[in-house]
Amino acid sequence: MSSGEPLYYDPYKVEITADPYPVFRRLREEAPLYYNELHDFYAVSRFEDVQRCLADHRTFISSRGGILEMIKMNMPVPPGVFIFEDPPLHTAHRGVLKRVFTPRKMEALESKIRDFCKLCLDPLVGVDRFDLIAEFGAQMPMRVIGMLLGIPEQDQDALREKSDANLRTEAGQPMRYSERMDLVTGSEFAEYIDWRTTHPSDDLMTELLNAEFEDETGTRRRLTHAEVQIFTQVLAGAGNETTNRLIGWMGKVLAEHPDQRKELVNDPSLIPDAVEETLRYEPAAPHVCRYVSRDVEIQGQVVPEGSSVMMLLASANRDDRKYPDGDRFDIHRQTRPRHLSFGYGNHACLGAALARVEGRVALEEILKRFPEWDVELDNAKLSSTSTVRGWETLPIVIR
Repeated sequence: MSSGEPLYYDPYKVEITADPYPVFRRLREEAPLYYNELHDFYAVSRFEDVQRCLADHRTFISSRGGILEMIKMNMPVPPGVFIFEDPPLHTAHRGVLKRVFTPRKMEALESKIRDFCKLCLDPLVGVDRFDLIAEFGAQMPMRVIGMLLGIPEQDQDALREKSDANLRTEAGQPMRYSERMDLVTGSEFAEYIDWRTTHPSDDLMTELLNAEFEDETGTRRRLTHAEVQIFTQVLAGAGNETTNRLIGWMGKVLAEHPDQRKELVNDPSLIPDAVEETLRYEPAAPHVCRYVSRDVEIQGQVVPEGSSVMMLLASANRDDRKYPDGDRFDIHRQTRPRHLSFGYGNHACLGAALARVEGRVALEEILKRFPEWDVELDNAKLSSTSTVRGWETLPIVIR
């Protein structure tokens, strides 16, 4: 199994990020609990360990952040950044959103999602090549989450670009945070929220302003404006990122597996399975981090309190112990659970149902118009971030 070279994993190393799976395989076999001395973190890579760590929110806490750089800076996270909260605050805030992001409500958006897909894809019919990300992957999800939140269409591009810029890093470098935590203030949404206070509408911002809930102290109240701002920013960023990356990976992986793509063209009922397999095979978020609140044993070793643990979701998704021949893409795979790409436990992604509907409809509409394509990998470019992994540009050639 060993290549003869010393085993080394570094999430900031560009050449590893370009194709992390050979290193992930070695980690699972040679060092299922791995310690990186340079950046001072532990990594778990096997499915069973990653799932167990995600489920244990008392030991592996989220309130120090879910990104290694945030944990290391030990900066306070403002209330409302529910993805970086622990119970009981997280339970209270998550409860506000659970009533909105139900599978039934997300499925009800299908016709609007399909309209956005047509709006992006119809003008491309007849061209011999286009950038799947610029022309579609970055456009459709932004329109959907913008519609849900109530962000004016003319402002959506600028907000998406700011969200992208917040995640971007210099190649091989960690993310930088300001002392004011600009990343999670939601200040750019303040004017929209002030407007919605006096001009309610049928959108998520209005729902957030009016939602009553019981907070962590047992007090019945509404969200503060600051909390609504932060909720809106987190939802806008997450709503753009996941599906944008998913569309890019579907474009690349299906170009590499034309026989399976042909099956989807001939039998669209297989498309939901293809979406799930793409999520397993190439997750948008390859890892998530947690702060260790107490000594814990993993793989027979003690990880001390105060450590940072990186849970390698992308590695767990390909663990042969859970997914036979895990490095093989197979739209007919039926293993349960399908993957850990949306997390697990109390921080499982609230937007998973929306991402699944968007991914399914997007692939249906792409295949209707473009049943065959190749990818110009020489001109494709992975985004430079330390948090998500996906394509910044993905030129495709229509056949």
